Amino acid sequence: MAEEVYVASIDQGTTSTRFIVYDRHAKPVASHQLEFKQHYPEAGWVEHDPMEIMESVKICMAKALDKAAADGHNMDVGLKAIGITNQRETTVMWSKSTGLPLYNAIVWMDARTSPICRRLESDLSGGRTHFVETCGLPISTYFSALKVLWLIENVDAVKNAVRAGDALFGTIDTWLIWNLTGGIGGTDRDGNKVFGHHVTDCSNASRTMLMNLKALDWDKPTLEMLGIPAEILPKIISNSERIGVVANGFPLAGVPIAGCLGDQHAAMLGQLCQKGEAKSTYGTGAFILLNTGEEPTQSSHGLLSTIAYKLGPSAPTNYALEGSIAIAGAAVQWLRDSLGIISTAADIEKLADTVQDSGGIYFVPAFNGLFAPWWRDDARGICIGITRFTNKGHIARAVLESMCFQVNDVLSSMHKDAGEAGEVKSAEGEFLLRVDGGATVNNLLMQIQADLLGSPVVRPADIETTALGAAYAAGLAVGVWSKEQIFAGLHKENTTVFRPKLDEAHRRKRADSWYKAVSRSFDLADLSL
Repeated sequence: MAEEVYVASIDQGTTSTRFIVYDRHAKPVASHQLEFKQHYPEAGWVEHDPMEIMESVKICMAKALDKAAADGHNMDVGLKAIGITNQRETTVMWSKSTGLPLYNAIVWMDARTSPICRRLESDLSGGRTHFVETCGLPISTYFSALKVLWLIENVDAVKNAVRAGDALFGTIDTWLIWNLTGGIGGTDRDGNKVFGHHVTDCSNASRTMLMNLKALDWDKPTLEMLGIPAEILPKIISNSERIGVVANGFPLAGVPIAGCLGDQHAAMLGQLCQKGEAKSTYGTGAFILLNTGEEPTQSSHGLLSTIAYKLGPSAPTNYALEGSIAIAGAAVQWLRDSLGIISTAADIEKLADTVQDSGGIYFVPAFNGLFAPWWRDDARGICIGITRFTNKGHIARAVLESMCFQVNDVLSSMHKDAGEAGEVKSAEGEFLLRVDGGATVNNLLMQIQADLLGSPVVRPADIETTALGAAYAAGLAVGVWSKEQIFAGLHKENTTVFRPKLDEAHRRKRADSWYKAVSRSFDLADLSL
């Protein structure tokens, strides 16, 4: 009988944590998922408790392993490596000596750094795009550097720890790896003393605004200009290499952590996106990435230049153009939790299907501003076109359409930036959009996306491609799979293709109405004052 071989993924997302175990054919054999608490201390602020996140990882690991064992899988000898993928930009500062967070994690969609953004835009010669040349990113509340500045300026515990040389900064991947590999001091399986590895991977580092995209290292002039000390920063590594082993006190002690990618980069790998291929992940937000090959492409249409992946210390770096949408699935959660229009997220499909169309309703989910391609942190959510005819079915459908319209905006910018040469077409000469993420189980959403886009939408059998990508990276580093095996479609299964049914004139009219709605959402931030 063939030796049992498994690779696992920690998938630490914005609203939940998952641990998934895959077999040698990259098929999931066991998993566990846990939601955790979202903290909203003020309007526009979003925080997580880093200790609760760490605990959720531990519980998911243990429960998934119990399920695997119950099904007869031998994890003790069979599990070869763990990959990590995570919500990006979310910022943790903790004490090197106590291992405890100095403040809650500030989440990627948090907008409290708006005043710092305005200040930098007016102080720096290049304004909002001052750092684009080095890091590929505009000055925005989205990125970690601004969150670090806010913590240093506003939280005494952080300010004092930085001054005393006791502060460590990390995005969620760094916080997880540091704790899993020993933290302030643990032991390995043989009883030897071990300490946490303070590292991040190049994809997560590319979202801080502090990394030089070409050098894949922290950019010294940027650090000096912002006043962020290099000593608090983790070491930058590739996406696929042995990082360290899990310390005692966690399930799977002794197993190597061998892959690490930000969630959107992991999804690109999970979707096997090579040069010229694009994917859209629908989660809390929606994220569209186009692999642009081995050279960074600068956008002139509001997109970000970022890393796609680097599969080993000496492997070539693949770059990507990215459009980030802050609110996608989060708008469905809002309908469920804040308005009570639906009782589960899955109910939205049935409710939206009770009407033929949105009845002239347009919903712009600019809860904390708009990201790509608009970059307007003064925008706020609006629902327009309401008449006495409007019912909750129309609103539900408008919420689904808002996700698709936002994805279209980004893809339209991508077409302009990358040009015809930058995209791979199918044999029929069509641009295909690969999709993944929790919301893609919604068939109506996928059909609306194809209709409004005017191109086919391709959904894989396993929509959790983020966790799969992290598993690929880890398995590659320890020799479970080769790069050729992964890209030859180790995990190619039946895909579902949604084809557009809407005629071009109707599609164009809908797009024009959407742009009118988006323009109405600008300059509304002061309404809450």
